[in-house]
Amino acid sequence: MKFTAEQIAGILEGDIVGNPQVEVSKLSKIEEGVEGALTFLANPKYTPYIYSTKASIAIVNKDFEPEQEILTTLIKVDDAYKSFSRLLEYYNQVKFNKFGIEQPSSISESATLGKDIYVGAFSYIGDHVKLGDNVKIFPGCYIGDNVTIGDNTVVFAGAKIYSECIIGKNCVINSGAIIGADGFGFAPNEVGEYDKVPQIGNVILEDFVDVGAATTIDRATLGSTIIRRGAKLDNQIQIAHNVEVGKNTVIAAQTGVAGSTKIGENCQIGGQVGIVGHITIGNGVKIQAQSGIGRNVKDNEVLQGSPALSYGDYNKSYVYFKNLPKLAKSINALEKKGHGNS
Repeated sequence: MKFTAEQIAGILEGDIVGNPQVEVSKLSKIEEGVEGALTFLANPKYTPYIYSTKASIAIVNKDFEPEQEILTTLIKVDDAYKSFSRLLEYYNQVKFNKFGIEQPSSISESATLGKDIYVGAFSYIGDHVKLGDNVKIFPGCYIGDNVTIGDNTVVFAGAKIYSECIIGKNCVINSGAIIGADGFGFAPNEVGEYDKVPQIGNVILEDFVDVGAATTIDRATLGSTIIRRGAKLDNQIQIAHNVEVGKNTVIAAQTGVAGSTKIGENCQIGGQVGIVGHITIGNGVKIQAQSGIGRNVKDNEVLQGSPALSYGDYNKSYVYFKNLPKLAKSINALEKKGHGNS
């Protein structure tokens, strides 16, 4: 897919300095630019590369004035970083702008399909599924019975959405994600074995939710596991049954949230955090990576450690943690001195 400088400038409402007909078909970092590539300059420390890059087009700020000859065609905009991000978004829209139903695929006759949908090869669409307008189902996906997927949602290759789940509008579900598998529900019996507790609830993703690759969100035992509007889940996260994740909360990779825990709005949770079940985490909470949360958390707390302490207390304590060998040595020396004087 090729674009000219003139086309790109039209999208970004920028000014061209150089050849308006030069074409690009790839993106690159400015220091790794090659012929036929588009790059950008936003950070001043990368300015020297603008004179040596082989990229055919570079997006720069309007106030950039070269101090030596530049062979690259420039597109001048108000904010180079934002414009490049906008261009990436546009590129993705074009790249993933697929339509139609590929074969082989299996779509139930009772399914309801919206306008301009795409279903990739080897995908399965179950009974009474409802797909909204412009939904994209990439190859190898499984969409179980009675699932609803809202307008403009993208389900990437190999993702699985189990029966009865509800996916909102403008969501992104990445490859290998599993939505609606059974929650971890087992009860010990009289002979010391475990009987499975049926998991008959579902998962609800509200609008504008992103789910990372290989992330799993378990269905509720009863009711729903809910990911609220605008929440963003990284790769390889485990969300257990009956959990609720609040609006605009972001969770980094390899975090695990045990059953029935409620996480508030606008929280920021680092990677490899472990959160026990049946607790409530307030709004605006920040949890540092690898922390362990075993209690209720109030609004706007900042936590670190395992078990987690307030961020300030953790940092103060860490001064002593790292000096424990020296402190122990000093204490032993004082004790010996005290015994010698007795």
